[in-house]
Amino acid sequence: MLVAAAVCPCPPLLVPEVAAGAAPELEAARAACTDALGVLAAARPDRLVVVGPGDAPGPERYPEGSRGSFRGFGVDLDVRLGRAGAGGEGAERRLPYSLAVAAWLLERTGWSDAPVEGLGVGERLAPDDCARAGRDLAAGAGRVALLVMGDASACRTLKAPGYLDERAAPFDAEVGRALGAADLPALMTLDTGIARELKVSGRAPWQVLAGAAEGAGLGGSLLFEDAPYGVGYAVATWS
Repeated sequence: MLVAAAVCPCPPLLVPEVAAGAAPELEAARAACTDALGVLAAARPDRLVVVGPGDAPGPERYPEGSRGSFRGFGVDLDVRLGRAGAGGEGAERRLPYSLAVAAWLLERTGWSDAPVEGLGVGERLAPDDCARAGRDLAAGAGRVALLVMGDASACRTLKAPGYLDERAAPFDAEVGRALGAADLPALMTLDTGIARELKVSGRAPWQVLAGAAEGAGLGGSLLFEDAPYGVGYAVATWS
């Protein structure tokens, strides 16, 4: 059963070494992520599953001990998902950047409250398949917590990665409202086509969360919402 969830953005810029001189601009987002992880720890889960945008079309699991790196951004920094020495089938696969950012957040906050594993979900995974993956996660252990990584639109300003799209701000506002209210139907009915056009990386992970939360009766709280660099970032907790 799902007992708690935290929603965080997943830009590699969240890692100060990657952001370099721009690091202070995301300090408020980092602080909110730390607070969100505290809610997960307080729930005392038996297992933590990190869900984020992945490289494969369908859900792809990453066992505890899987490693990631930010060397692709010119930074000599490696991370590990969970405990040293852990690992199993698939542990040789490198974490996608979304899960590498999550692993960095967990290392930064000293997570040791429960075993950790990862799930990457592809951008084109259908909403029903996302929800099914979430239900499977929630049924997999007595007390499950999710750390859900994903960004909103990348089209909020002229200098944004996707240029300015006037649909972006209202889309992000609805996402923030839905995450803050733990509104499962609203998350499940996000328009997949518009999300793709607005370069939203969080649509599929959020719908995994919605599936996992069915029947859990969790309430939501929005801790942070902003659009630095023209990309929508939100931090929320469900408990």
